[in-house]
Amino acid sequence: MQEIAFKALSVETLGRRLGGIAAVADRVGGAAETWNIREVGDGNLNLVFIVEGETGTVVVKQALPYVRLVGDSWPLPLKRSFFEYNALVRQQQRAPGMVPEIFYHDEAQALVVMEFLSPHIILRRALIKGEQLPRIAEDLGLFMARTLFRGSDLSLTPRARKEDMALFADNVELCDITENLVFTDPYFDAPMNRHTAGLDPVVARLRADRDLKVEAQKMKHLFAAKAETLVHGDLHTGSVMVTQGDTQVIDPEFAFYGPISFDVGMLLANYWMSFFSQAGHETEGSRDAMRKYLLSVVEKTWSVFRDEFSHLWRTERTGMLYHRSLYEDQGDDLASEQALGHLLHEVWIEMLGFAGVEIHRRILGLAHNADFEDIADETARAQCEAAALAFGRHLAVNRRHIQSLAEINALAAALNGARKSMLAGKVS
Repeated sequence: MQEIAFKALSVETLGRRLGGIAAVADRVGGAAETWNIREVGDGNLNLVFIVEGETGTVVVKQALPYVRLVGDSWPLPLKRSFFEYNALVRQQQRAPGMVPEIFYHDEAQALVVMEFLSPHIILRRALIKGEQLPRIAEDLGLFMARTLFRGSDLSLTPRARKEDMALFADNVELCDITENLVFTDPYFDAPMNRHTAGLDPVVARLRADRDLKVEAQKMKHLFAAKAETLVHGDLHTGSVMVTQGDTQVIDPEFAFYGPISFDVGMLLANYWMSFFSQAGHETEGSRDAMRKYLLSVVEKTWSVFRDEFSHLWRTERTGMLYHRSLYEDQGDDLASEQALGHLLHEVWIEMLGFAGVEIHRRILGLAHNADFEDIADETARAQCEAAALAFGRHLAVNRRHIQSLAEINALAAALNGARKSMLAGKVS
C-alpha cells in the first residue's frame, strides 16, 4: 500500500484500502468487495475489525489518534501500534504459540493485521459467565515467566537489552496513562474518575488514608524507575482470549521496560476482582464453585510462574545479571539458589502492591471492569466493590508482611462473606 496520510478505517472503506495488500488478500481470499467486514472493538483505545472472505478470516486493529473511550479531547500518538507490533514479535519469540500470528503491519496507518482466534472468547467474559477454564493458570504462568525472564538482563546480551529498552522508551504517552490512571487518579477526586454511588463513604475513607496513598506512590515509583524487563503492560483478563484447550494473549500496546512484578500483579488482581464480582452474577444459583476455582487459579498461576522462572534461571541465565561465573562455575549452586530466592521474594512483595492498586483503579478510576459493571443491581455491585477495595488496600499497605497466597485467599473469602456490611465498615 502506498503510504498516505493517516485515515481511520471503516466497514465501508477497509476492503478498498486493504484489498491490494497481498498479505491480507491472499489470506482472506476472494474479491475485497465481497468480504464480510464488521467492527467489533469494545476497548478503550482502538478500532478492531473482523474480516471474512472465501478462504480465511483476519483481525484488523487500527489505533486512533485519541482515546476512543473519551474522544478527540484526549489525543494519543498513533505510534502505539508500532509498539504493539514489536511487542507481539518479541512475545512470539519468547513464548511461542501464546500470542496471535502477525500477517501485516503498516506503521503510517497504525494498523496490524493478525490471526483471527476462533472459537476463542475474551477471558473476562468467560469468567463473568461462570466458565471454569482448565488451562489459564498453567498457560499464563508460563507466558509471564518466559516473556519476563527472556526480556531481561538475566537472558539478553547487554547490547540487545539496552537497544530494546531504547526502542520501547518512546512509548511515553501510554506509560503516562498508567502512571496517572492506575497510581494517582484513584486516590483523589480526579475529573475523569467515577464510582458506584453507594460507595461514597468507602471512597471518602480510602482517599483520606495516608498510609495507602504513600504506598500507592511507592508502587508508582517502582513502575517508573525499575526497568527490569519488557512487560506486556496491560495484562488483565480482557487481554486474554481462551477456549477450553487454548490461551492466547493479545493487546500489548502498553509494552515498556518495567518491573518483572508488574504483569504478575495486574493479572492476579483481575482474578481477585472476578472472585469478588461473582456474588453479583448469582442469578441462576450459587457461584461458590466458581469462587473456589478462581482462588485456585490465583495460587496455581503464581506457582507455575515461580517454577518456570526458576527453571529458566537454572537453564537460560546467559545475561549479565547473576553471572554463572560467580556461582555454578565455581561449584556454588547454593549461592545461585539463594540469589534466585531473594529475587523471587522481591517480585512477590511488589506483585502484591501492584495488585492492590490495580483493584482500586478499576473501581474508582476511569476504566472499569465489566466484572463489576455488568452487575445491574447497584447495591449488590457496591457491596462487591467495597469488599474488593478493602482487599486491595490490605495488599498494597501490608504486602511486606503477607506470607502466602493461602493467607490472602482466606482474607478474600472472609471479606466476600462480609460484603453486605462493608459499606458501613472501615476500609482496612
